[in-house]
Amino acid sequence: MLKNRDIISILDFTKEEISYVLELSKRMERESSADMLKGKILANLFFEPSTRTRLSFETAMKRLGGDVIGFDDPDKTSTVKGESLKDSVKIIEGYCDIIVLRHFLEGASRLTADTVNVPVINAGDGASQHPTQTFLDLYTIKNTKGRLEGLSVGFLGDLKYGRTAHSLAYALAHFNSEMYFISPPSLRIPKDYIEQLQLRGVSYYEIDSLFEVSGKLDILYCTRIQKERFADPVEYEKVRGVYKLSRVVLDKLKIGNDLKILHPLPRVEEMDESLDTTEYAVYFQQAHSGVPVRKALLAAVLGVFQ
Repeated sequence: MLKNRDIISILDFTKEEISYVLELSKRMERESSADMLKGKILANLFFEPSTRTRLSFETAMKRLGGDVIGFDDPDKTSTVKGESLKDSVKIIEGYCDIIVLRHFLEGASRLTADTVNVPVINAGDGASQHPTQTFLDLYTIKNTKGRLEGLSVGFLGDLKYGRTAHSLAYALAHFNSEMYFISPPSLRIPKDYIEQLQLRGVSYYEIDSLFEVSGKLDILYCTRIQKERFADPVEYEKVRGVYKLSRVVLDKLKIGNDLKILHPLPRVEEMDESLDTTEYAVYFQQAHSGVPVRKALLAAVLGVFQ
C-alpha cells in the first residue's frame, strides 16, 4: 500500500491508510524486526534543530537492521557554499534508499520529492505539516483512549505556526472529532486549515481561554509558543507565557482523570513539570511512540509489507 510512496502531507492519506499505518506500528512493537531493512540506507537531512524526530528515525532504521547517514547542522554542509536544496538532494539520493527531510521552508519536502527518485519523508517543513508526528500522535491517542472516533480534542497554544497541530487536526477530521482551538487571537489556526475542516463537516470552536472548555475534553494537545517562527521579537513577547498548564490549573478546571495531555515537545513555559506524574500526562509515552511508528513507515515505504 505504501511502497515507494512519499510521505509529505497527512492530507495525502485516507482514513483506511491511516488505520493501516497504526496497525503496522502496533505490529512493530510486538514482533522482532531486526533484519527487515538490512542493507538499506536512510539519509537524515535536518536543516532545522531536532531531538525526538531525528533520533527516533535513526533508532527506527537501526532497529530494522539498516544504516543511517546525514547531518543535523547545515552549516557543516555545502549549503554554506551556496549549494541549492535541489542540487544537494540530487547528490544525496545516490547515497541512500530513502530521505527524511526537515527544513525551515514550507514546501521543501514536496520540492525534494519532485526532484529525487527515492522516497521522501517530511520531518517538518516550516509552519506547514509534520505527518509522521501526526501518526505517532494518533497512535498515542488510540493506545491511551482505546479509540479515535468521536473524541473531543482541544488544541492549546501556538496554532498559527504549530505544524503538529495543523497535521493532527486534518487527521482527526476522518474520525468524527469535535475540535476546540484555544489560542490568543494573533496565533489562531490559519484560515486555510479552517476551510479544510469546514469542507469535511468538522465541528470546531475558536476560543481564547482553556476555562471555556472545562470538563468537555478527552484530549488536550498542548503546543509551545514558537519563538523561532516570529519575524518580530516584540510580537513574540506579547504572547510569551500566555498559557501555563499545571496541576493547579487542571484542578480549577475540574477535569476528570480521563483527560489525556499530549505535547509534541520540547516544552518551555507552557506546561509545568508538576503534570509529569499525573494520570493526565502521556507526552513522554507519545515521544517514545515515534520509534514503532517510524519503523512501520520506513518498512512500509521500502517495500517490506506488500
